[in-house]
Amino acid sequence: MTDTVKGPASYFPSIEKKYGRPIAEWKELMRSSPLVKHMELVAWLKTEHGLGHGHANALVAHTLAEDNAK
Repeated sequence: MTDTVKGPASYFPSIEKKYGRPIAEWKELMRSSPLVKHMELVAWLKTEHGLGHGHANALVAHTLAEDNAK
């Protein structure tokens, strides 16, 4: 039996398919950005990389949560 992925990570397969980059690459881009606030990063992904709001929000939420858990 497989567990269903929930939360922001549930968007990852469609993000990779639509934008052609692996999630690890998106995370590295965000982490190398001077921006640190959630909505700043969302806006940056939307304007600079053409992501939709939901996809950008999911990537940022997951990455910031991951970073804050460290």
